[in-house]
Amino acid sequence: MTAARRLAAILAADVVGYSRLMGEDEAGTARAVSEHREAARPTIAGLGGRIVKTTGDGLLLEFPSVVAAVECAIAIQKLTAERNAGTPEAKRILYRIGVNLGDVLIEGDDILGDGVNIAARLESVCEPGGIFVSGAAFDHVRGRVDADFVDLGEMALKNIARPVRVYSINPGAQGASAGPSTSAPNKQGPPHLSIVVLPFVNMTGDPEQEYFVDGVTESLTADLSRIGGSFVIGRNTAFTYKGKPVDLKQIGRELNVRYALEGSVQRSGERMRVSVQLTDAESGNQLWAERFDKRLADLFDMQDEIVARLANALFSRLYAAEARRAERSVNPDTMDLVFQGWGRYNKGATSENLSEARSFFERALAIEPTDLGGLIGVATVDMQLALSYLVNDRTERLSVAEASLNKALAIAPDNSIANLCMGVLQIYTNRAATGVQLCERALELAPNLALAHAYIGAGKLLLGQAEETEAYILKALRLSPRDTNAYVWCSTLGAAKLHLGNDEDAVSWLRRSIEGNRNFPMSRFLLAAALSHLGRLEDARSEVKTGLALNPTFTILRYLAGKSSANPAAPSKSDRLVDGLRKAGVPEQ
Repeated sequence: MTAARRLAAILAADVVGYSRLMGEDEAGTARAVSEHREAARPTIAGLGGRIVKTTGDGLLLEFPSVVAAVECAIAIQKLTAERNAGTPEAKRILYRIGVNLGDVLIEGDDILGDGVNIAARLESVCEPGGIFVSGAAFDHVRGRVDADFVDLGEMALKNIARPVRVYSINPGAQGASAGPSTSAPNKQGPPHLSIVVLPFVNMTGDPEQEYFVDGVTESLTADLSRIGGSFVIGRNTAFTYKGKPVDLKQIGRELNVRYALEGSVQRSGERMRVSVQLTDAESGNQLWAERFDKRLADLFDMQDEIVARLANALFSRLYAAEARRAERSVNPDTMDLVFQGWGRYNKGATSENLSEARSFFERALAIEPTDLGGLIGVATVDMQLALSYLVNDRTERLSVAEASLNKALAIAPDNSIANLCMGVLQIYTNRAATGVQLCERALELAPNLALAHAYIGAGKLLLGQAEETEAYILKALRLSPRDTNAYVWCSTLGAAKLHLGNDEDAVSWLRRSIEGNRNFPMSRFLLAAALSHLGRLEDARSEVKTGLALNPTFTILRYLAGKSSANPAAPSKSDRLVDGLRKAGVPEQ
């Protein structure tokens, strides 16, 4: 007997990030999905559609007309966008929709075959809030549906023998939501800084170490959630993937995240090896990989250090990745602009880089004057310009920075970075004691914040406790050994050694600073002072020459004008450092 067949227009729809939503709020998500589905029933029926079947997050519809199927897809997306208005982004119900025209096999009330499979595969690769239409369906609706179609070319779809021509819909004024477009970014895609930390794999061969490996995963998840503007998938949802083979692009689609972090822990003798890799979950490209060994000691102390190192490294890697994405954005939002600002800032403390960075932060504030990232960004740039002696209006810059940070703290008093920045500003404006307290507050909010340890060390130097500086700088370097700011920390420790008269140690740390960033002029001048005290005047003058090439406006007068502490026990601007600068040939004014 020949099986019953017919030609049908098929619509497949699926809820984006359903696993994540259920993991965070099972009852609420089930109710919301059901309400969205019931709201769409009259539209489906009015266009002659039939609900073939539903799953927890999916919907399969059949239409006698392709035009009706596409119009229904547009109407569903429009209705969904309207119902999402006022709902927090993380809790919105978003659909991907695929539409195909094909031959189907009839089995009772169900339909089967490649016609159905192609619609389902189109839905699986569609962007959140979008509609993908097969070439077969497009040929029947061209000129008959009020929507813009973008030809995406042929796509190889999973388990489909031949590539399928695919079109995306930009419904325009008639449409539902921003489908994929060649001219505008998809604002309903994965959020900025969205990441899932997948359960680390225990490769120690010891089942009793499972708790340690899981602890690394959980602690890292908690640390990443403290990054401003981040969206981190909760532990319970992430652990549903434990012990299963993973397709990172599929996980990215299911959870609606941009990044996935994987890791493993191995034991070799008396050492523990941790390997991690950060992947772009949309493209599948590896963005960063790291491996480090740690001698076995107290497991909990070791876990804390491993998590701190990973969190600090990931912070800078994620910001760099977001900055690269933002550069491709046609219509950047405030977060895009803030990420681009940090991208420029992290290129080095030169007048040009800092000026460009500030322009991005200013553009973010022009869109939203209370944007936290923009306020912290402009304050950080102004502080860096002042503290690097790159501007004449040092006092004014620091005053403007303080005003920006006061606004930021009024908005978010428990933001660790805002507290840290205010602490740094106070440390360098004759308020080192309260500045250190603010840095300690930042550590309470984010215990693995390496920068806070480093600036407490700087505060100790300015409080006349230079002998305490080293412990804080070493702690910062242990927590974040490859930090982009490590050159500043090394410079601070070099200055402390110089103040204490340990000139050889000062030279060693200042050379390490220069190796980390050859464009940071202050380390050159400090090194020149240390070398001059060691009687190596030719080398000292060479460093001054290089420093002045980087910052031609630096003079002893400008340095003296930047007095950072009124504490009589603190390093005086007329101390041996200034004497060393004079010997090395730094201009007086």
